[in-house]
Amino acid sequence: MTLETLKNAKRVIGIKQVTKAVNKGLTTCVFLAADADERVVGPLRQLCEEKQIMIEESATMTELGNTCSIEVGAAAVGILQ
Repeated sequence: MTLETLKNAKRVIGIKQVTKAVNKGLTTCVFLAADADERVVGPLRQLCEEKQIMIEESATMTELGNTCSIEVGAAAVGILQ
């Protein structure tokens, strides 16, 4: 999936919200910022691997934030089903 896909998709933003959505089985793909602190994104990455959810890690926090039209960086964004 690309950042273009993310622009128009129904999504959740932020580690806590994405983690909740993954636990509930609502996500199809999770974008993790390549420059996010591993202590922050590590548990979510592990959860996604356990639930077999596709992970994209090519974008930075700034790029994810800009794509989601928020004024701050985003460590994680989840695409909802």
